[in-house]
Amino acid sequence: MAVKTILQAINEALDQSMEKDDSVVVYGEDVGFEGGVFRATAGLQKKYGEQRVFDTPIAEAAIVGSAIGMAINGLKPVVEMQFSGFSLPGYNQVVSHAARFRNRTRGKYHLPMVVRMPYGGGVRALEHHSESLETLYAHIPGLKLVIPSTPYDAKGLMMAAINHPDPVIVMEPKRIYRAFKQDIPDEPYEVEIGKARVVKEGKDLTIVAWGALVREVEKAMKQVDGIDAEIIDLRTIAPMDTETIIESVKKTGRVLVVHEAYKSFGPAAEIVSRVNEEAFFYLEAAPKRLTGFDVTIPLPKGEEHFIIKPERIAYEVKKLMAQKA
Repeated sequence: MAVKTILQAINEALDQSMEKDDSVVVYGEDVGFEGGVFRATAGLQKKYGEQRVFDTPIAEAAIVGSAIGMAINGLKPVVEMQFSGFSLPGYNQVVSHAARFRNRTRGKYHLPMVVRMPYGGGVRALEHHSESLETLYAHIPGLKLVIPSTPYDAKGLMMAAINHPDPVIVMEPKRIYRAFKQDIPDEPYEVEIGKARVVKEGKDLTIVAWGALVREVEKAMKQVDGIDAEIIDLRTIAPMDTETIIESVKKTGRVLVVHEAYKSFGPAAEIVSRVNEEAFFYLEAAPKRLTGFDVTIPLPKGEEHFIIKPERIAYEVKKLMAQKA
């Protein structure tokens, strides 16, 4: 076991995957020599050489498009979009080709490729650097989308994504890249894609979150006395672990979904719909969403008004517990 940050856990996952499998290649803007903007790939080029870890032009469509060709021909590319907002030029390649290639070829070809991207606000950056675009990727059939909230999950989900036969989007919450450390196994391991984690069991209400907001939920519940919340870290946005959510809501009768992405058409709306469809008669209060506002994420001076803080979560928890169906 070793104590690592999320960033270090991701680096270790890439390192161990490359060491085990010569077909794994890592590339993107500043990924090679510099080790990435956040140093997630630091040291990999020196260890594995420029043929397997290399820098690219600022051309996201070409980065993703070339990964598709590599995956078809037997490689396992892991590409980095420098920030999630920068992934949009490559979105056409992801949606038009990567996501549907297995269906298009009736299973003849798989695309074992990973698209990594730091996402979310809280670091006082510009809007293209701070967006939460889960909905854009989770909506597309043929894609898996995972978001870790701990170093353990960051390593395990990354290794699972690299070993997966189909495209996986890994959104990394950069706000907590270095925020805390956790003991994680030294040896390679996987965290199952599509399986949520019950962070804490409870009986009064269910709170669903992911990424950086899992820690904010935990902080919020320390501010609330007398309420026993069950906290679920969704971990995989697509495919969603509906069963874990529904079983929790059947037990607690209340649900609050917390995410940084925009409210309209966001993942919380999907979760609430599934709860209404499968656990309606167990509800003791209307399901509640606490999300980002439907505005472009503000520049640094206004960002604190957009970011969801523990105080807002605690307020909504108290409000939800006071409601009746």
